[in-house]
Amino acid sequence: MPLNGNSSARRWVIPALAILAAVIVLAAFISRRDDGVRVRTAVAEMSDIRSVVSTNGKIEPVVNFEAHAPVATSVQRVLVREGEHVKKGQLLVMLDDADARAQAARAQAQLTGAQADLSASQRGGNQEEVLNVEAQMVKARTDRDLAKRNLDTLKKLEQQGAASAGEVLEAENSLARADAQLKFLQQKQTKRYSSSELDRVKAQRAEAQATYEAAQDVLSKSNVRAPFDGIVYSLPVKQGGFVAAGDLLLQLADLRQVLVRAFVDEPDVGRLAPGDPIEITWDAVPGRVWHAKLTAVPSTVKLRGSRNVGETTSIVDNADLKLLPNVNVGVTIVASEHPKALVVPREAIRMDDAKSYVLQVVGRTLKRREVETSLSNLTQVEITRGLSAKDVVATSSLSGKPIGDGTQVKF
Repeated sequence: MPLNGNSSARRWVIPALAILAAVIVLAAFISRRDDGVRVRTAVAEMSDIRSVVSTNGKIEPVVNFEAHAPVATSVQRVLVREGEHVKKGQLLVMLDDADARAQAARAQAQLTGAQADLSASQRGGNQEEVLNVEAQMVKARTDRDLAKRNLDTLKKLEQQGAASAGEVLEAENSLARADAQLKFLQQKQTKRYSSSELDRVKAQRAEAQATYEAAQDVLSKSNVRAPFDGIVYSLPVKQGGFVAAGDLLLQLADLRQVLVRAFVDEPDVGRLAPGDPIEITWDAVPGRVWHAKLTAVPSTVKLRGSRNVGETTSIVDNADLKLLPNVNVGVTIVASEHPKALVVPREAIRMDDAKSYVLQVVGRTLKRREVETSLSNLTQVEITRGLSAKDVVATSSLSGKPIGDGTQVKF
């Protein structure tokens, strides 16, 4: 009986020891699993990637016309409304031009008088003076010719002893006086005025011309006409109101194309190039995107508010006239774009001694893989060497524990 008891006990001990060993092994396995670090992961995948510059901008007309009051006066008539489409040559605003007409008439009279004075000075005098000088010259030529014939006759008579030397001398003096009178009249006809006198008359004529042109300019600007087909987008004046010289009367633009002036922060200026695609959005038209290309990149950087910015410009088609002058818009400039690139999240890229690397998940272990990168944006980085599509990389630790090459992970 004792032997049978020991045998039974022995049979129960062996299975118990086996179960205990299994529990110990399981506990050890579980313990090893608990040593792993829980991490966030991402998969390297093929995708289009864009590097963009996001900023703000303002809409301006490409073809713009502003009319300003030439003088202080009142607004006689306003013939259009703000937002109205107008045709080239259409009369838009009329100012009271009574004073301008009177000034133009006075300027015309002054110009006519100055022109007459200049013409008279160039011809040697007015019509009456010119005719009088011409008559005097006819008489002077006759007197000289007569004095010359008389001298010739007396010289012959002197040779014959019929005339004295005194008579010949008197005849010579008479001829000299006649010549002098003729030369005086010739100079009076061609050089009556000195150079300084001519310059003064010319200056008076130029002043009168300038006064006349200024009066005509005021008169023409008193009736504002559309220089091209467009839309009146600003009309600050009212009929019967008073305007001071220089006050804005209206603004007119052809809005089928508009200019977008964008303000790019200094660090991003070097990334821009003419022809870069841009996208324009406006909060007033949700969901709408206008597309264009950069026509000009910044040539300088200047302070705008608290920002150092460079200004870019782009021409945008606006056939439906939705974009309006002076509105503020959002601008996205596509500085670079690579289709079908291998990309990973930006936070997966790590740096060590100026070298880029990732922590690739291999089984349950992180392996360091050095990589070469190219294009990047706020969320993604393009990988050009070191990874393949569908490779899994760690982005961060969920527990806050540090991770690196050789770290054991769990999911």
